Amino acid sequence: MQDVIVVGAGNAAFSAALAARERVERVLVLEKAPREWLGGNSYFTAGAFRMVFEGLDDLRSILDTLSDEQAEEIELPPYTARDFMADMQRVTQGRSDPELASILVNESMETARWLHSKGLRWTLLYARQAYRVNGKLRFWGGLNVGIEGGGKGLIEQQLAAAQAHGIEVRYDAPVVELLRDASGHISGVVCQGPRGREEIMGHAVVLASGGFEADPRLRAMYLGPNWDIAKVRGTPYNTGEVLQMALAAGAQPYGHWSGCHATAWDAAAPPVGDRELTNLLTKQSYPLGLVVNAEGQRFVDEGADFRNYTYAKYGAEILRQPGAIAYQLFDAKTEPLLRQDEYTAPGVSRFEAGSIGELAQKLGVSVEALEYTVSQFNGAVQAGEFNPAIKDGKKTIGIQPPKSNWAQPLDTPPYYGFAVTCGITFTFGGLRIDMDAQVLDRAGQPIGGLYAAGELVGGLFYHNYPGGSGLMAGSVFGRRAGSGAARHALAKQVATAG
Repeated sequence: MQDVIVVGAGNAAFSAALAARERVERVLVLEKAPREWLGGNSYFTAGAFRMVFEGLDDLRSILDTLSDEQAEEIELPPYTARDFMADMQRVTQGRSDPELASILVNESMETARWLHSKGLRWTLLYARQAYRVNGKLRFWGGLNVGIEGGGKGLIEQQLAAAQAHGIEVRYDAPVVELLRDASGHISGVVCQGPRGREEIMGHAVVLASGGFEADPRLRAMYLGPNWDIAKVRGTPYNTGEVLQMALAAGAQPYGHWSGCHATAWDAAAPPVGDRELTNLLTKQSYPLGLVVNAEGQRFVDEGADFRNYTYAKYGAEILRQPGAIAYQLFDAKTEPLLRQDEYTAPGVSRFEAGSIGELAQKLGVSVEALEYTVSQFNGAVQAGEFNPAIKDGKKTIGIQPPKSNWAQPLDTPPYYGFAVTCGITFTFGGLRIDMDAQVLDRAGQPIGGLYAAGELVGGLFYHNYPGGSGLMAGSVFGRRAGSGAARHALAKQVATAG
């Protein structure tokens, strides 16, 4: 008999397991994938966590290696709870569940410190979230801190913490059924793996096995036409069986079932995530340049906001374009500002030319159309000082769509083009939970012994999300789910003993 069973082995799952282990002895993690695919989608992230902080001194409580000399050259404005909540409400169009969003925001820094206490190592995101301006490294976009080693480092460190605390992790152990006791409470799970069918009894179960983004049929069913052809940014194992199983057991569906996180992904990427390149297949420096479709036409405002607030929705815009493909364009002025690890990764879809016409030929786009688009854009750029570390208001006038910030003429050879398509990260529809991360049934009542965290929880994100809030939500609600499951397990033990 296990005290707490955690289904899944990504960030949310490990957070739940570590929190449960603080209160109970027997915590078991069941992972559908083989050992070499450990980590779910968390492994494929940049390891960035959005959190509330009062300033750099506040963050230094979790930044073990930041020296006084390094701190002196950093400009890092505070990111308050009001800022975080405003970002949540703004990008989700006011639909984010207010109670869940409040928990996420107000427990973000506390959760980061808790993870640090478990041995996770934090670092400032110099390469992703800062530009050097007037001799200072200025951080931007409210997303400043991540785990050393990115997603790979996150999972390695969480696994090490789990092992150090005596948490058992089983691989090749897909859960196919939830078990109930006579009272209707969840009493365990059934695994159907290489060892055959196995019933595993537990006082409480935490579901943290991801969404349905890796199942093309479910993508087409819930997200709509053409989503079955999107590339999968992460693990191929998040195919929604546990989510569907919970719904069949009476769990309440919640959230934006036709919405997802999807980003600009290298057009030559494999159908599912690459374990070596992981997040480097994304292409997120587009606010500095132009984005055109296969017909040579712009279709988004590249500078609408910092990329932290647009990249998760622009993948869907690319999917809507002819051939589900687009091209990010830069010139000699902007190319040095690109995320070099992303834009020079092995096998990247990169093209270089001495003129716009030559670049169009290499991209397979109409020369006349692309030259016209670039000419119109260049003529619409307004005067002003370009500053990538702030929303500089350097914009275009007289063209549609506009570019609201960071507009510079594309006029300095050589020119660069990068072919991108839609890469889906995770789905927004999921289960409804209460403030203790306990799963609710369709009548709004808690299902005894069943908790959930991570991507299969609905209600937080609609249409879009603020970058870094997904991992933080996984840890915040994973911690709550693990603690709640452990309390339930202890109560069951007392009742049994009595």
